[in-house]
Amino acid sequence: MGPLTPTRTMRLWGPRSLGVALGVFMTIGFALQLWGGPFQRRLPGLQLRQPLAPSPGSAVSSCLPRQRLVFLKTHKSGSSSVLNLLHRYGDRHGLRFALPARYQFGYPRLFQASRVKGYHPQGGGTKPAFHILCHHMRFNLKEVLQVMPSDSFFFSIVRDPAALARSAFSYYKSTSSAFRKAPSLAAFLANPRAFYRPGARGDHYARNLLWFDFGLPFPPEMKTKRGNPHPPRDPNLPQLNVLPSGTGPRAQHPLDPNAIFHPAPTVAGGHSQTSSPASLDLGSSSFIQWSLAWLDSVFDLVLVAEYFDESLVLLADALCWGLDDVVGFMHNAQAGGEQGRGAVSNGGVTTEDRQLNARARAWNHLDWALYVHFNHSLWARINQYGQSRLESAVAELRARREALAKHCLEGGEALDPKYITDRRFRPFQFGSGKVLGYVLRSGLSLADQEECERLATPELQYKDKLDAKQFPPTVSLPLKTSRILSP
Repeated sequence: MGPLTPTRTMRLWGPRSLGVALGVFMTIGFALQLWGGPFQRRLPGLQLRQPLAPSPGSAVSSCLPRQRLVFLKTHKSGSSSVLNLLHRYGDRHGLRFALPARYQFGYPRLFQASRVKGYHPQGGGTKPAFHILCHHMRFNLKEVLQVMPSDSFFFSIVRDPAALARSAFSYYKSTSSAFRKAPSLAAFLANPRAFYRPGARGDHYARNLLWFDFGLPFPPEMKTKRGNPHPPRDPNLPQLNVLPSGTGPRAQHPLDPNAIFHPAPTVAGGHSQTSSPASLDLGSSSFIQWSLAWLDSVFDLVLVAEYFDESLVLLADALCWGLDDVVGFMHNAQAGGEQGRGAVSNGGVTTEDRQLNARARAWNHLDWALYVHFNHSLWARINQYGQSRLESAVAELRARREALAKHCLEGGEALDPKYITDRRFRPFQFGSGKVLGYVLRSGLSLADQEECERLATPELQYKDKLDAKQFPPTVSLPLKTSRILSP
């Protein structure tokens, strides 16, 4: 994924990416169930010293804030913190969210446009202009493009599978049958097949959760009994030539959207041939590389939880937003956890920890491939952005976050939920660990109170707030009756 420039923010590759994405979707087919401005009011005394600069070589006047956004909210990867900044930005700018009827879009089933509240298919009424799609779903591009325009900015976040496994085991212990049967994560990873059964209820949380969330198909040896069926390949499926990883069509290869139905063949040894998942060994590295190249053709940016602040700076730059727009507090973090920051290191840890890390990455090998790929692409983007420039912006972001925490929060940090008596700010408690939340300081001005509430509101309560704002409840007024006159 090459770095964004203001020219690319107009998505000149938009029709091409749409063609590639839909082409990929149709290539795999339904048989594989695949992808079918700054704060308007800053807190007093906390103004940034200078706004985040636009991309190198761009003119300020040509940089317009992106407001059509698709965020794939992956599980246990720091995505709730990203969701909060999207909630705040959309709320502040009056943008319209594509919301689920409850809190997720039918997860773990693939996303369906019909699950979006207020969605009307083309020809079925006035289609609402959605700006942001960002709640939990299993990615399904074909259906997403029924809801969001093709020039939307697509992004997501990934996390080291070793750290993700620790968090998922604690959080989904009661949900995943594999985790529930294992006495500890170490015991599970020492012999995962003693506990894990493909297709068992909730066991998608126990292996390659990122791969699952991205809606990617699984190799035959990982075929599930239900939830991820892989019927026999249809030899009549349309073919689409696949580019090697790192040379995705989004970056430099113009494609005709008609290639969905009439693909251009590749040439090897003077003979025309096509390449698609149907012609690849699904268990081979070629299949993994094909999948990663497909993701490169769809997603503009993939954040990395271990470099969360660096990722936020790059996100602000790509969206032409101010640094204030991406600064915020961590959400849905468990007590004693790493809160999504800091790489899982092999230095300063025990032999048992190093062994657990290695086993977690091996068991979740598809997630590890995703993580390595997007970690590389993030650092390529950092190099393009400039190391010293990035370090300065990250320092500014962290200073801003610390100032906001001191100004807004009791104790200046996240607290145990037992101290949170206001239900508006008490996070949903799930799993074996306590989910931390925030208590606002007393004595805030009305303006500060409003912004601090946005920063501290957990995802479920914020979703309810947005829902009520977009779909205000209808109040039945009593009928006015005339006074009955006596005869």
